[in-house]
Amino acid sequence: MDGHFVPNITFGPSVVSSLRKHVSGAFLDCHLMVTDPAAWIDAFADAGASSFTFHLEAVADIAAVIALADRAVARGMRAGLAVRPSTPVAAFIDALRAAPSLTLALVMTVEPGFGGQPFREDQVSKIAAVRAALPGIDIQVDGGLDARTTPIAASAGANVIVAGTALFRAPDAMAAIKDLRLKTGGASGAGSL
Repeated sequence: MDGHFVPNITFGPSVVSSLRKHVSGAFLDCHLMVTDPAAWIDAFADAGASSFTFHLEAVADIAAVIALADRAVARGMRAGLAVRPSTPVAAFIDALRAAPSLTLALVMTVEPGFGGQPFREDQVSKIAAVRAALPGIDIQVDGGLDARTTPIAASAGANVIVAGTALFRAPDAMAAIKDLRLKTGGASGAGSL
């Protein structure tokens, strides 16, 4: 988060670099909520990021989406595209279809920028629409996911779950992760953080 695209500021490439030194085999999934994602590709790639997910709302047009996704992949990262709740699903699907380098679709089920917000059930139809249009893509869901809402997202087609507050506020984070996986039938992406 850059303090511009969203009002909060959070981790950057230096944190990714530090993590990479200590967890060399871990998949470091980086979701950038920034105004200018193109300015950050090289820094995150150099830091050891495994994936680079940027927001559709932060780019000028579909040509920019394609160029950014291709550039992330050329730098050795997986490319993903994220959308805010207010972004129409048709525009999201069009961008995902136009950029073959995109292999991850991130549906935000809260307004990005702050943890602890409640899951927006009106976004479940967006998850289902992406799954129907692009059956082979990984669909990540972020925002308000916990033991109650994770099965809702998974049954709509999500296969990668981001859970922050539900884990960080849990008395036992490992037990909470096991519970999320159990509630989704052990889907391979469930519990991905």
